Amino acid sequence: MRRSTRNNASWAAGIFLSIVAIGAWATRPDLDVAWQDYSANQATLEPAYTFPHSTCFRAAALQYDLPESLLLAVARGESDFNATARSHANAHGVMQILWPDTAKHLGIHRLSDLYEPCTNIDAGARYLKELLARYNGNVHLALAAYNYGPGRIATDGYNIPTGATWYSGYIYRHLNYVLGNSKTRKPVPDTLYSSIGQSTLLTFGEPYRAEAFIEHLEAQAPELSLDWFRRGTGEFEVVLTYQDRDEFEKSARRLSRAGFRLD
Repeated sequence: MRRSTRNNASWAAGIFLSIVAIGAWATRPDLDVAWQDYSANQATLEPAYTFPHSTCFRAAALQYDLPESLLLAVARGESDFNATARSHANAHGVMQILWPDTAKHLGIHRLSDLYEPCTNIDAGARYLKELLARYNGNVHLALAAYNYGPGRIATDGYNIPTGATWYSGYIYRHLNYVLGNSKTRKPVPDTLYSSIGQSTLLTFGEPYRAEAFIEHLEAQAPELSLDWFRRGTGEFEVVLTYQDRDEFEKSARRLSRAGFRLD
């Protein structure tokens, strides 16, 4: 159940000038610590839902000795599991493999192969494995390089670009969803990811605005289940997620009390 809702929340456009200090948002030293904690405990962490292409993810995780939850988090953040996704930067498929350079580096020489889910997921897993080796197992730096390219991320982590840092935090948020670490909803075992509804609230041109909007709404209505996605257009979409119609209607009332109305 995937849906998009229009809204009359034009008030939101003005809240961002003071809500986020971009420099503080960009550094986020806590991310490295959070990923280290994940790495230390990942063997005991299982996905909370049954996700699309699950057989492909399990096979790639076993093949390259990677945590399945990490692969799922990257896939959710990159494409929301859409096998035909294509970005404005010419990245393709579930794991958004860049064509042609990264794809050919990984041994894929036909663009059409990137739209085969298992091939794409295998390629993304191999690339992550390669980056983790380059950065001595540091997931934070490996993800920064997955987004920006290893040539732009120093192996000692010095002077990581702002965009690479937000990406690490972005994937960490998706990891928490994959693991069921939601403040508002505990997943039922064997729940299909495709059964979780999504309603678009607002779309932004910059990631820090999307993140600030979520933080603002969560402060006003902490019971909401919110997330954000980087779409192929290069925009950032904030969504409300819900298990069923009843949860959607409760969330709509909470949003209304926070000053945001779903039409």
